[in-house]
Amino acid sequence: MKKETACILGGTGFVGQALAHRLTHYGYDVRILTRRRERHRALTVNPRISVIETDAHDTKQLQDNFRDCSLVVNLVGILNETGKGNQFKRVHVELPGQVCKAMLASGVQRLLHMSALNADASAPHSRYLQTKGEGEDIVHAAQADGLLVTSFRPSVIFGRDDSFFNRFATLLKLSPVFFPLACPDSRLAPVYIGDVVEAFCRAIDNATAGERLDLCGPEVFTLRELVEYTRDQTGSHCRILGLGDGLSRLQAHVLGLVPGKPFTIDNYHSLQVPAICENNALPEIGIQPASISAVVPAYLAGRNERGRYPGLRRHARRSR
Repeated sequence: MKKETACILGGTGFVGQALAHRLTHYGYDVRILTRRRERHRALTVNPRISVIETDAHDTKQLQDNFRDCSLVVNLVGILNETGKGNQFKRVHVELPGQVCKAMLASGVQRLLHMSALNADASAPHSRYLQTKGEGEDIVHAAQADGLLVTSFRPSVIFGRDDSFFNRFATLLKLSPVFFPLACPDSRLAPVYIGDVVEAFCRAIDNATAGERLDLCGPEVFTLRELVEYTRDQTGSHCRILGLGDGLSRLQAHVLGLVPGKPFTIDNYHSLQVPAICENNALPEIGIQPASISAVVPAYLAGRNERGRYPGLRRHARRSR
């Protein structure tokens, strides 16, 4: 029986590592493309995963790495532009176009593409959502040339090594008295990383080709509710101060000037659109979405000095 090989761009990240290991359980050999192989040698502990140093923006190098693969997965994305130039466009728009060209040249048809919930090329303010939408449209347009494309549009993703609950836990620890929270009424339906990677794997067959799949958890919360939950899980006594629109904008402008840009005006604009699903694809492909309360306490437990496991204090709304 011929071995199937999958090539992943963005495979060293939070979602990518989980997906790479899951794909090996589905029988795939996995190639992960990265700029710095030496930083990710731990991935090669799995004998079915190889980490290859390459320039993902070089179409010829992509073509060479795609050769003999039956599946390409593009997970590359950034939340903020931290350097010079239009990084959103380069990463979210130009790279997907190069991936499609390289796939066509190397004879690979199946592409799984990571987009974002609310991605829309005509989004009025958020460059993140605009460019994610443009990239999504580009890969789906390539179906006219013979590619088989499924794109995934998740809400915020949580799991043991996430940058959501863990990040807020760290920030709350650094703010023992009060924590000024921008956009506290923003609505999200966080989705578990295990469900996201399983959705990718189940979509490999061509049944979902051409579809754009929204992925959400089972419940909808405000950002304030999620941060308060993090606070309670970690045993903090920090008071959450929800900021109004004007102060939220001001915080975004100020923190956008800080090294690392922890919060920017583009993040602010993205949070103005509810990250919830009108049509959650997970149940449709046979996945029952995991709840926050079933997963998060286990990995925030080490941050909780009192060893408490308080419940999520909110009036949860079921995600459709």
